[in-house]
Amino acid sequence: MRLIETIRRATRGIAAMLCALGLIGSGLAFADEKFVFLTNWYAQAEHGGFYQAQAEGTYRKQGLDVDVRMGGPQVNVMQLLLAGRADAVMGYDLQTIKAVEQGLPVVTIGAVFQKDPAALIAHPDVKTMEDLKTRTLLIGQASETTFWPWLKARFGFTDAQKRPYAFSVQQFLVDKKVAQQGYATSEPYAIEKAGIKPVVFLLADQGYPPYAQTIVTTRKVLAERPEALRKFLLASAEGYKSYLANPGPGNALVKKANPQMEDGMLSFIFVKMKSFGLVAGGDAATQGILTMTDARWKKTYDFMASAGLAKPDMDYAKAYTLDLVKAARVLP
Repeated sequence: MRLIETIRRATRGIAAMLCALGLIGSGLAFADEKFVFLTNWYAQAEHGGFYQAQAEGTYRKQGLDVDVRMGGPQVNVMQLLLAGRADAVMGYDLQTIKAVEQGLPVVTIGAVFQKDPAALIAHPDVKTMEDLKTRTLLIGQASETTFWPWLKARFGFTDAQKRPYAFSVQQFLVDKKVAQQGYATSEPYAIEKAGIKPVVFLLADQGYPPYAQTIVTTRKVLAERPEALRKFLLASAEGYKSYLANPGPGNALVKKANPQMEDGMLSFIFVKMKSFGLVAGGDAATQGILTMTDARWKKTYDFMASAGLAKPDMDYAKAYTLDLVKAARVLP
């Protein structure tokens, strides 16, 4: 925080000097500072706040020239971050804690989603999570190192009832005894289009602790460009606040970057983001969009350690810092 305040004072001092010299307001232009941000997937409504900040010039108002680049199934965002190809990337708590455990110099500086959108999706006759003990659960391999251990410990599900998830809703549609993993913001859309109104259990509302769509940078960028990171957080938070009020500008850029994103899907995701309180709910309601807390990080680490996903003696606090997000407070 002292470093950030020193930079702010120095910036104000330089601006005052230039003003006194007549260089500001005299037509002399200063280039915006370039900043590269890499998302975790193809452009979609979940990323809308970043595109909204671009569309409305919010980044440029902070003196940043932000290049929002899409991720995808073949894109290793953490690898590109460590290689210096991006200043920040979209990450995930569990991934970042594991990276820090392995000695990688990465750090989370903010969280877009106060709730992980991961969910179990069931047929309409299912009333509670406990009812799923009698169902076949379609679970992806990657989930075995994220929420599946938590589900087994929390609800008593077993590996015997688990089957591979093929990232398609077809098996769900033809078998009423099947429930599947998915994102509360996406898979239910395809299921509803097929004529079934599914029951969606958001795991975060059942106690699953991680944040999602986190903003991750390297220790090097944090040390060398803290003010650029703070400005990026501030403008991104303002972008999400604006997006939740009127998503039109952001959605236009999302569709430009990803033409396969249809209007119906954008609208569905937008509604679910608001109804589940993914961005503006939880601590964000009182502490600001993108906020994080020590308590939430501890809960995530405690779960990982208990499930054998992280070493019980690692310094998990190295995986995040609250300094920048506290200095970029934007209430919903």
